[in-house]
Amino acid sequence: MLRPWKITLGRIDPALKTPLYLQIVRAIIHEIERGRLPPHAFLPSSRELAAILGVNRKTVVVAYEDLIAQGWLTSEGTRGTVVAALLAGTRKPPVPTALPSGTTEPEYRFRTPPARPLALPGGKGLKLDEGAPDGRLFPADILSRAYRTAIQRASRENRLQYRDPRGSPRLREAIAAMLRGERGLAVTAEDICITRGSQHGIYLAARTLLSPGDAVLVEALTYEPAVAAFTDLGAKVIPVGLDALGADVDAIERACRTHRVRAIFLTPHHQFPTTVALRPERRLRVLELARQFGFAVIEDDYDHEYHFESQPLLPMASYAPGRVLYVGSLSKLLLPALRIGYIAAPRAFIDAVAHGVSLIDGMGNTLTEDAAADLIEEGELRRHARRSTQIYAARRRAFDATLAATFGDAIRYRVPDGGLAFWVQFADRAVLERIERCAPDHGLRLACSESFATTEDAPRGLRLGFASLTEAEAARALTSLAAAGGIAAGLVPSAS
Repeated sequence: MLRPWKITLGRIDPALKTPLYLQIVRAIIHEIERGRLPPHAFLPSSRELAAILGVNRKTVVVAYEDLIAQGWLTSEGTRGTVVAALLAGTRKPPVPTALPSGTTEPEYRFRTPPARPLALPGGKGLKLDEGAPDGRLFPADILSRAYRTAIQRASRENRLQYRDPRGSPRLREAIAAMLRGERGLAVTAEDICITRGSQHGIYLAARTLLSPGDAVLVEALTYEPAVAAFTDLGAKVIPVGLDALGADVDAIERACRTHRVRAIFLTPHHQFPTTVALRPERRLRVLELARQFGFAVIEDDYDHEYHFESQPLLPMASYAPGRVLYVGSLSKLLLPALRIGYIAAPRAFIDAVAHGVSLIDGMGNTLTEDAAADLIEEGELRRHARRSTQIYAARRRAFDATLAATFGDAIRYRVPDGGLAFWVQFADRAVLERIERCAPDHGLRLACSESFATTEDAPRGLRLGFASLTEAEAARALTSLAAAGGIAAGLVPSAS
């Protein structure tokens, strides 16, 4: 293919807070999505593009390297840099209680819950969670100061009353600014609704979107509380395949031709539980199918901030805002106990979500939300993210080394590029079953492998969080895990 005689990118502005290289990355992705840069098209050399944009050549080099790492571009050595061939043939989306005796029984009908157990905190033993942050890392004095300020300001401004069900205006604006600057979403405060964590956001989005009988697609391995929410709303949950590149888009298309699909639930940034990223060509294909069959994409971006290798892919909502309901959380970035999540979607949908909020949680939590807004505006959130990411990166390396040394050939896993958990599979299924049966006897609590599976034949494994434990705690937990599986007793050979 001939080289373009000229390339025109969107506005690259040094005055913006977004780094120049990231502006260039987003601009090139935008041109690919619009079809103006087709597969196999050559891009200008880094020197030529730097001259066109009036930036340092190194800035362009970094942008190209990032786009190559993400799979949007490929390098053909001395011939130059081209748009990835894997995107060929893909139409691009337009930008656009009982009494104490315990003997009393209710004398009325009520909805009994499913067999699914409640995920209750506490309990005996060390918890190997599914990827929670370490709440001990956030400075308590900074949090106390933020709450003090929020209380004083709200009292002064007479805001200790019932309020907008969409949430604190200050926090909504702060989150909108964060999403615009760091994740490429074209949103304002009017496009944001604050929720009590991401699970609350998923339920509210699904409640607003779904009717009984609607089909919802989920991956064969997925976030079980989301499946439980869809089922509670009367939806028909349909699993689709999953591989090392993410959701099987051919299986999605087949499901769409067989069922009246209303939505698909995805965790494309770090797939839950396997941690794989949904590749660009598959993201585009999902959005193409969404337009073709008229379904919505519920994008759960639960841990966007934690990435340890190349820059993360932009959310799907950043280039298909009319098709994607974006659910995020500050709980993993601040403290899980704060319970702050959000939905970003077109304003009309947010207004509908707000109506649902007004029926079940009219007051919300003004003080916590304003305190969180202070932390964002004063830069405390960003500083904490930088500090905690460095700590989690070190814990990730140590967890990897301990896993390999403790389990050897008994397990298969890859070190995740981002997120706060490993996905671990076992060469011998009996070892996994022994671990799940014997873990409590060894002082461990963990989610069972079946909790992630939506089909009988889905691969089994354990999702093991590394961030909430110190290196010493993690080493102790993994040693106990191996003992529960019989490895320490010599029942399974370890790597020599």
